[in-house]
Amino acid sequence: MNASTDSLRTDVPPSGPGCVECDATGSWWVHLRRCARCGHVGCCDASLNKHATAHFHSTAHPVMQSYEPGEEWFWDYTTEEYLDGPALAPPRSHPRSQTVPGPADRLPADWERQLDES
Repeated sequence: MNASTDSLRTDVPPSGPGCVECDATGSWWVHLRRCARCGHVGCCDASLNKHATAHFHSTAHPVMQSYEPGEEWFWDYTTEEYLDGPALAPPRSHPRSQTVPGPADRLPADWERQLDES
């Protein structure tokens, strides 16, 4: 299925190399997702804070794209389906040097336990 062009903006760059909210609070993430409408970068649902999904609920922007290097899939929260979509404004992912999970300097030693408990 293809993403609706109403849900996408190919001219909007991502908000930065990491999850906006996690960066603001000093938290960490597992993987990153990018809003295909406004460029907001948030953490995935495997992360503690699930900021990408929270962004969808607060803005009704339905389509996210993986913000991981080498991944180009889109996800539509309203249909709960993977989609094909166009190339979004660069960069297409966080820097390859950025650790996953990450960022490394904020990743707690017990991060796996924290995820299991969440």
